[in-house]
Amino acid sequence: MSSPFSGKISNSPSRLRAFWPALIVLLLSCAIAPAAEDIPPPFGFHWNDSMTKLEQVLIGAKAKIISRDRKEKREVWTVEGLVQPGLKRTLFSFRDGFLVEVELQYEYPDWTIERYNERMGEIRRYFDAKFGTGKLVSRSRDTDSDVIQTLVGYQWIVGGTMLELFYFSAQRDKDLFRSITVSYKAI
Repeated sequence: MSSPFSGKISNSPSRLRAFWPALIVLLLSCAIAPAAEDIPPPFGFHWNDSMTKLEQVLIGAKAKIISRDRKEKREVWTVEGLVQPGLKRTLFSFRDGFLVEVELQYEYPDWTIERYNERMGEIRRYFDAKFGTGKLVSRSRDTDSDVIQTLVGYQWIVGGTMLELFYFSAQRDKDLFRSITVSYKAI
């Protein structure tokens, strides 16, 4: 029984002439092809920036670290005072002393549901244009209790990073809470 690999290997000049250009094109295309870049965290920070560096920048920006909490294997800082329209607070998460996640929490108390929907659409279209079409990861409305809760979320994964966009609302009678959250994560 003969194997498809048995037989004489031809080293004819015509085959070698065809082989080398093909190999060179393959190697060049691999070298030129851009690697997937990570989604950088906001405010000019970089993944794996140290806690010390972030604290210095936050102090320089006159932001206030409201709390420093240990959660599992992470330290999470809650920061207020970073200037951006509607930005209520920012959570910075560190693993082994280095930045691995930034969560921006936006609240607009005077906005209608329509304005929140418009803003979510604007942000989603911006991220879609920049990182490709986001994946819908959540769309739920819970009316099983006296608090009506709505959650809509999208996700983008680029390189070793993830970006998530969520809208959340909770309403009980006339009490209403709404927020938009944008989370940048090193994965």
